[in-house]
Amino acid sequence: MTMSPLFDTPESFEVIAQSPPEALAGVESVVCVPTFKRPDMLEATLRSLAAQQGGHDVAVIVVENEGVERAGSARASALLVAGLFKGLVIVEPRQGNCKAYNAAWRCALTRFPALRQVLGIDDDEEAEPGWLDAFLKAAKTAPAELFGGSVTPVFTDSSRAWLSAHPVFRSHYSASGPVPMLYSSANYLIRREVLERLGFPFLDESFDFTGGGDTDFFTRTRAAGFRFWWVQEAAQRETMPARRSEFGWIAARGLRNGAISARIARRQNPGLAGRLRVLAKSLALLAASLPRGIALGIRSGSGLIGLYHAQVAWGRLMSEFGVANEQYRKPEKN
Repeated sequence: MTMSPLFDTPESFEVIAQSPPEALAGVESVVCVPTFKRPDMLEATLRSLAAQQGGHDVAVIVVENEGVERAGSARASALLVAGLFKGLVIVEPRQGNCKAYNAAWRCALTRFPALRQVLGIDDDEEAEPGWLDAFLKAAKTAPAELFGGSVTPVFTDSSRAWLSAHPVFRSHYSASGPVPMLYSSANYLIRREVLERLGFPFLDESFDFTGGGDTDFFTRTRAAGFRFWWVQEAAQRETMPARRSEFGWIAARGLRNGAISARIARRQNPGLAGRLRVLAKSLALLAASLPRGIALGIRSGSGLIGLYHAQVAWGRLMSEFGVANEQYRKPEKN
């Protein structure tokens, strides 16, 4: 394949299965699905995409991010051959969620000449039947280039469903319309011109195992002048296994969120003066975490949920001393 002007390095991924090029030539919307050791959940994700309403011509890129057993790519390839979806199945053997997304978006830009937008869903999520239609309708009319949608947690232990009120499980917004910024790549639509403007690699791969590459990406797109829109009706459901309802996992996620916010803030505020400003904010958040936590605990009726603001503040301070929680180092345990 001819090297695009956007890319000056060889592709890191391998194409395992694909639809005929003529079937992909006119596709404007491509859904990217990264996967790692969850073939059954991946199949559920792909079947939810196949059940989308609206009759839109859409393709899927499945990105296997496990380079040895490749159970996800084997399952996806079989479903592609069986006609469940059209698109490509690729393997990015270098582990890391940023690497997987970079491979997917690069594949979309180089294999789909009519591409207008990429969309995303994770392999532990299922799209509601109106998900794609809601996104594409918004993309036709809204004055924005990046769109996000709601994700509802579904706890495998139904007795823990009350945790849906915790900030680590809630979507950032709840009403459709313009928003200041997106923070998560769990559910998105991004215009082609955004990727072309920011250039490759789109996501900073140093965030692979800490998380936060998506937030860093959205921060940079905002700085570049792009606009954001929330589409509440573009809804997904995310499976929450029992380990995600444990205190240790939730606390680690709060610490991680704080560390990510401080790291990105330091990038935006270079030099000693900037570092001191970020540190001052971290200390201010720590001081404010007690009253904020009490208020959150009262509103939610949960002391565990009320700890979130303190965990974020401690995560920021730990980051100042080089402590990073690599929660994605073993994604099968995430």
